[in-house]
Amino acid sequence: MSISIFELFKIGIGPSSSHTVGPMVAANQFVTDLGARGELAQTSRVEVHLYGSLALTGVGHGTDMAVLMGLEGQAPDTIAVDSIDQRLATIEREQSLCLAGDHNIHFEREQDLLFHMEEFLPQHSNGMTCRAFAGDTLLFERSYFSIGGGFVLSEEDFKHKEEIATILPYDFGSAQEMMDICEREGWTIAELAMTNEKALRSEQEVKDGLWKIWEVMEASIERGCHQKGVLPGGLGVRRRAEEHYRELSKQTDEERRQGLAILDWVSLFALAVNEENAARGRIVTAPTNGAAGVIPATIAYYVRFVHDPEVHGDLKDQVVKFMLTAGAVGMLFKKNASISAAEVGCQGEIGVACSMASAGLAAVQGGSNQQIENAAEIGMEHNLGLTCDPIGGLVQVPCIERNTMGAVKAINAARLALRGTGAHIVPLDSVIETMRQTGIDMQSKYKETSLGGLAVNAVNC
Repeated sequence: MSISIFELFKIGIGPSSSHTVGPMVAANQFVTDLGARGELAQTSRVEVHLYGSLALTGVGHGTDMAVLMGLEGQAPDTIAVDSIDQRLATIEREQSLCLAGDHNIHFEREQDLLFHMEEFLPQHSNGMTCRAFAGDTLLFERSYFSIGGGFVLSEEDFKHKEEIATILPYDFGSAQEMMDICEREGWTIAELAMTNEKALRSEQEVKDGLWKIWEVMEASIERGCHQKGVLPGGLGVRRRAEEHYRELSKQTDEERRQGLAILDWVSLFALAVNEENAARGRIVTAPTNGAAGVIPATIAYYVRFVHDPEVHGDLKDQVVKFMLTAGAVGMLFKKNASISAAEVGCQGEIGVACSMASAGLAAVQGGSNQQIENAAEIGMEHNLGLTCDPIGGLVQVPCIERNTMGAVKAINAARLALRGTGAHIVPLDSVIETMRQTGIDMQSKYKETSLGGLAVNAVNC
């Protein structure tokens, strides 16, 4: 399965890539498919059935909101986030949906949006089935699967996902293949990733697109640093980034660079992004929403505390190199394991983001391909077994703080790798396979179901 960098880094909304972004994309695709069949105008009612993890933590993750907005033709990267609550209130009050933004139908949440909390579709733990009716007659039915990071496959696509992949000129299925191609061609990992991206779009489009991704990440940090209040969902989690920003801004430049003060800023960057995510703000899946703060915080650390134009060159080129390198590593996890917490726990989200960020940071600091691969390996090795146990099914506790830890680990992993020669005992491929096996062995209650771990013990204490 070939993957583009822009499939791993997607502009969307919070709080979850698999439970918010994916279902919105799927619901939008359903009404698009319905229109392509010429059956949109005949439709008088739509049912959406949510299964497995989408049902168990769907309300806390905004899946219900995402489905309704998707059915109305909205997309995660373009929806006006400030208008969502008003539109949801109107749907509830008028009991009416505007399919594809064009066709009004009667809609009652209790009978038309159904959560099957004890039932899983066999293909994936994040499954949903959409049905369109004309009166009592079923017009069209299709199942979709949100497989992590905002990736969505229909039931038909799921059967043939290897056949529908784009063929890239230098595709690689493992870290060893990636390293071998780079050695043979004399490329860095970023240059290999760019060569493959150029099969899909021009080099300038790749650079501009990745810089745009960084601008959205940076904007989410900036906005998160200036928002007060309590996050939605009922847990009463207070936003902390604004207060931290005010206190840290009092530092002099000299104080800011002393001791562990830099890590306070790194933690702030991650907090800001993930509080925005929890508040349904505009963020970038990197590679998921639950782990959306790790890579932005690590890039912000590089931009604000490391980058020297005389040493490292143009900042835009360096940010692009970071993302290309991180993306190449993310592809390996997506192809050979998973980036879905519903499949493998949080090791597939924070762990993968940490590994990607470690690799990207090592690359922009002049690391060799061997050191970059070592950094990626360290970043995941020390997140193996990380469970997904969100309290209340919300992407808040422990998710927000977990991003701060992922960013700090990424910086440490890159520093460790850059201190070495690149030689190490455990190859990245072995760590990815270990993560996959660990995910298989992990009990389902630790896979984004909120049926175990902190999700049950914190509320009982």
